Amino acid sequence: MIFNGLIIFCYRTIKKAIVLLKNWFFLLNVVSLLVVHFWAPWAPQCAQMNDVMAELAKEQPRVSFVKLEAEAVPEVSEKYEISSVPTFLFFKNSQKIDRLDGAHAPELTKKVQRHASSGSFPPSGNEHPKEDLNLRLKKLTHAAPCMLFMKGTPQEPRCGFSKQMVEILNKHNIQFSSFDIFSDEEVRQGLKTYSNWPTYPQLYVSGELIGGLDIIKELEASDELGTICPKAPKLEERLKVLTNKASVMLFMKGNKQEAKCGFSKQILEILNSTGVEYETFDILEDEEVRQGLKTYSNWPTYPQLYVKGELVGGLDIVKELRDSGELLPVLKGEN
Repeated sequence: MIFNGLIIFCYRTIKKAIVLLKNWFFLLNVVSLLVVHFWAPWAPQCAQMNDVMAELAKEQPRVSFVKLEAEAVPEVSEKYEISSVPTFLFFKNSQKIDRLDGAHAPELTKKVQRHASSGSFPPSGNEHPKEDLNLRLKKLTHAAPCMLFMKGTPQEPRCGFSKQMVEILNKHNIQFSSFDIFSDEEVRQGLKTYSNWPTYPQLYVSGELIGGLDIIKELEASDELGTICPKAPKLEERLKVLTNKASVMLFMKGNKQEAKCGFSKQILEILNSTGVEYETFDILEDEEVRQGLKTYSNWPTYPQLYVKGELVGGLDIVKELRDSGELLPVLKGEN
């Protein structure tokens, strides 16, 4: 079905999925900007974002929007590392140029407007006035104690220099946040002038430019890197703090308001039915915790439920406790 630039693919069978893929790869080659929504029918936030996409399609008739059921096309989901829904990928000229994880309608709107206006067709005229660039760059460089402006992400660097920089920072256990300069052409060009540094990656500490890869290598060789950049706490200590952050802690995909997998959604419903207060941690937001907690807890999957710093288990264990009437005493620390 095609209307106002919105293309809906909602196939479940393998045969139909093959047709879907053929149509999608054809789209990659013919449209100027393609926005692909990886969704799941069990996630209400996906339905909400479909409504947002329909409105955007009316505003941006030259942008094509595609809705893909993530579990119906596992090969594509695996290729693009789709581990939660909703996730949005942006393509131009057959190349992935941006990504958005989660149900963030304002951010999706901004990204669509930005990429549409920077393409080969005129902007729609619906963009909001832009924040002063220097002010925006100042906020970005101060967004974290250690900010890396790079090509791609730490999980998926898109140039050799950015990859080397990430490897050095990780090797020295340096805590940093990053910004993908491919996601924003204005930042990509403006930061060169702002920092008076013509290339990427660029590393900022406390809002001050440290330099690029060569400078970081020199600091590493002279053993000064650790004194300049903030070190991350040791993982085991960090996990101990996190598991004891609240009496009942749930490590899940998403959060209380927005589960991002079916198992996490089910365990939320069970916990909510008990009336017991609990906190959540979104393991999709922190790859170190996501991987490290598997070893720390000796439990390979998510969600994971902790009570007073001790692992209770995953969804199956919680269901068993509920069915046996033991869940509430466990959550209250009585067992």
